[in-house]
Amino acid sequence: MDLQPYIPGFNRADSGPLSRFLPVFEEGVVSAWLSHLDRPSAWLLDPFGFSPRLVLEAARSGYRVLVTANNPVTRFLLEISANPPAQSEFTAALANLGAVKKGDERLAGHLQSLYLTSCERCGQHIQAHSYLWRKGDKAPYARIYECSHCGDSGERIVSAEDIERAWKIAETDTLHRARAFEKVAALNNEDRQYAEEAIQHYLPRPLYVLTTIINRLDSINLPAERKRALTALTLLACDAGNTLWAHPAERPRPKQLSTPAQFREHNIWMMLERGLTLWTETGSAVTCEAWPMKIPESGGILIYEGRLKDLARIVKKEIPISAVIGSVPRPNQAFWTLCALWAGWLWGKEALEPYKVALRRRRYDWAWNATALHSAFNHLSDLLPDGTPFFALLPEPEPAFLTSAFSAASASTFALQSVAMRTEHDAVQVIWKNEQKQKAQPGNVTDLQNAIHAYLSARGEPANYLHIHAAGLIKLAEAHALKLPEHEFDEALRKTSKLFEAALKDEGRFIHYSAGENIETGMWGLRPAADKKGAEAATRRGDQNAPHQDVVQPPEALSDRVEIEVVKYLQKNKSAIYLEVENELYPKFTGLLTPSKGLIYAVLNSYAEKDGGMWRLRREDTASARREELNSILTLIESIGKRLEYKTSRRDKFVQWEENGISVKKFHVMVSALIDRALHTDENDTILVIPGGRAALIAYKQERDPSLAARLKNHRFIKFRFLRTISEVPILTRETFEEQISNDPVEQSANQMMMF
Repeated sequence: MDLQPYIPGFNRADSGPLSRFLPVFEEGVVSAWLSHLDRPSAWLLDPFGFSPRLVLEAARSGYRVLVTANNPVTRFLLEISANPPAQSEFTAALANLGAVKKGDERLAGHLQSLYLTSCERCGQHIQAHSYLWRKGDKAPYARIYECSHCGDSGERIVSAEDIERAWKIAETDTLHRARAFEKVAALNNEDRQYAEEAIQHYLPRPLYVLTTIINRLDSINLPAERKRALTALTLLACDAGNTLWAHPAERPRPKQLSTPAQFREHNIWMMLERGLTLWTETGSAVTCEAWPMKIPESGGILIYEGRLKDLARIVKKEIPISAVIGSVPRPNQAFWTLCALWAGWLWGKEALEPYKVALRRRRYDWAWNATALHSAFNHLSDLLPDGTPFFALLPEPEPAFLTSAFSAASASTFALQSVAMRTEHDAVQVIWKNEQKQKAQPGNVTDLQNAIHAYLSARGEPANYLHIHAAGLIKLAEAHALKLPEHEFDEALRKTSKLFEAALKDEGRFIHYSAGENIETGMWGLRPAADKKGAEAATRRGDQNAPHQDVVQPPEALSDRVEIEVVKYLQKNKSAIYLEVENELYPKFTGLLTPSKGLIYAVLNSYAEKDGGMWRLRREDTASARREELNSILTLIESIGKRLEYKTSRRDKFVQWEENGISVKKFHVMVSALIDRALHTDENDTILVIPGGRAALIAYKQERDPSLAARLKNHRFIKFRFLRTISEVPILTRETFEEQISNDPVEQSANQMMMF
């Protein structure tokens, strides 16, 4: 397998309408991959339609994108995002809604009055931004506001007036809840109970506000474009009104339709006002049509409002697909159920009909996910010519998600070509290719162990389980050993899980850095000297893929190699933006070895200064300056040793103090933070002498590498400037020297990013 470099992007797509439910990835990734495809105006297919941003980016790159979208909400998101109404239309739409009469008052004033509260400091009536609730309570326990009269703001205990207002609204809840049910399912409809269960996640006040707005949405006479804008704002209100907003935001991206123990009730009218600018795209509008309309060769989006299997009969004849792109969906019962609810509210029961299965289903496990993905892959196989690439993003990766997706693809005709992974916070980038289906075979523990061993050897340091799991999955996918034809996906996934457990139980090869026994916790590494002993043991077992016995010394730790490459780049380039550094690094660390942003920033902060958006090597970290300082520190250590009446000797970057022919102290002077390299040559108790600017980087490396932290317990550090301070002490004894160097710990920088 030819593992490709991770494609870096910018501006994480984690903001915008309904962003807490949509895939999180960096912008620019898809367009960068398409630039290598080099087929402008060609047809692309997104079989999932789950990420409007991904589709828009591809269309703006000059491609025609065919999207299957049977979810009415994600389809609407795509349509609005491709060609949003003007800002003035959103403003006018909200103004038109607010001007509608509710009895004798304007609707805006009526709805705003539902959120009135009194400022605790000045007593003025103001709008509460939100109320805080405990699950199961009949009234909120706190409110959050910002008083425009006296400036008081923050979270305050609710008043009796706030409680009474909440109770009064709840008195008419039954009526408004019945109206909400009716929008989704009739009284005698079998889906009624599912709608009732979903609507339980709306409190009386927001439900009243929403039903009032939705009723006006149906009756208000507006131009088509303004009606689109008002529908878009109302969709935001539908999401703002449910009880899935945990407080504090412990679950910012909910997956289950479950009310948290404490949650936030938003001021719906304020959320409508905040939504005025949320829909406006900064990029140019994109042609977006519904099948079977035509779109220009210059690029655009064609939406097929149906299922992929129905599309397969049509596309192969009419549209030549050059590549497939998409964000692979993972189970999200909360979003899918709410989408069904919102579709009924906004567009009626007819719009919900093709998607009502989402309202009924309550449990989505990984076997279900694999089965659904496998069906999609099979339909793709029917409509794609052999050799068609599929560039997929797997956001919010976890082992079960990767196993589900890889198993589904492997059981169809899609062969794994490349996997690039950075951290568990970043989307995994996968390339599959449509090929002839291969014969499946059972998984082999020994092959899996060797794959994990090879990855850890190449990494040179421990890794978290997600990376270990991905390395093993790649091997199993290459061997077509993820699912046998006679097994259902639930059994196939269980067997894969057990295979990993069996593989990692080999305590002679692997070490688990974790307080618990769950293999997915903590980190995994190779046993010391496992490269040689493990190879010998594997050879004795007759393993064909046994590591070569001559391999004794593993490569340098990944963190050290990244440090070297970043510094080289800074030395060659007087200034660079961060993205240029990433583009330089990633082709050198492909696949599962992609360094994290946290590591890169740790190195940059240690060696460089940031001026605006540019990084420049510090003057004291130029090669000539560091050589001069290295010699200065070596000389200083020698002079201190002589003051303490030791015999000193100096070799390269090492100084040794001796007494009566016996070594008393050994010093290793370093200008870098290449600790792993140093420990391979240093003896225990060697004192490492480092520039102060390396301390935070070394602390970061210890934090991300438990094996390094364990080995460093036998070493002490002294910083250059601390050593200079000691040398200036008028009266220095052996005892005071020992006491002083014990008080110079390596500490992590306060603003250090701890993303592994």
